[in-house]
Amino acid sequence: MKRPFQVTLLVLSGLGLLHASLFTDLSLRFVKEGMRPMLVASGVLLLVLGVAEAWSNQKPGSADAADSHDQDHDQDHDQDHGHGHDHSTVPRIAWLLFLPALSLLFYAPPALGAYTAAREAPKAVTEQRYFDPLPATSPVLLTLTQFTSRVQQDHKRDIGGRSIRMTGFVTPDKGGDGWYLTRIIFTCCAADAQSVKVRIHGAAALPADTWVTVTGTWHPGGTLGTSSAPAALDARTVKKVAKPVNAYTDALPLF
Repeated sequence: MKRPFQVTLLVLSGLGLLHASLFTDLSLRFVKEGMRPMLVASGVLLLVLGVAEAWSNQKPGSADAADSHDQDHDQDHDQDHGHGHDHSTVPRIAWLLFLPALSLLFYAPPALGAYTAAREAPKAVTEQRYFDPLPATSPVLLTLTQFTSRVQQDHKRDIGGRSIRMTGFVTPDKGGDGWYLTRIIFTCCAADAQSVKVRIHGAAALPADTWVTVTGTWHPGGTLGTSSAPAALDARTVKKVAKPVNAYTDALPLF
């Protein structure tokens, strides 16, 4: 691989990683926030390697070494030419390496959202035996996971009749009937993303991927405190909110 090609690829890759993880929040579309420092360090390392590679090629005497290397290469090329081998140029397929580097700088894939969530089963809720009493404040601020756990596992049934407030984005029911309040959660990165969804009753659906805060009460069904109880809410209010910077966590509402 030609040195200018190597240097350019290293520098572009380093700049792309720094652009996505240090200067913008694009990296949060692909990995958890805790991995951000490692991406920044990787970007810096690639830049250092690219600069070092370029500098080593400009050191005094490097031109003579390069000329000697080219002469040796020409001799090898002459010997290989009869066998149909040409190593004087970068393989065409190697240029494809520029695409991921350039995409980090100029075009980032869209964030995961309603399209992904509508096509996968909801995340299984971790088994929980003990629940702290709900606060006396109203409405009670919960994550979607907390709400689902309370509805399906809290045998004290404290959540029945309480006013609950949660935040997520709109996912239309793929059957065309109603919608879900949704969160997508990263365990590590986008490859292991899972969704948690709460069915919303009594409110018209906003456009897919709209971030909203919903306030309401549990929608009765099955037996509260058991797996037969649906993770569903009778909405009293639905308010549009700004998309959070770190959208791939199941966080509490901001208000």
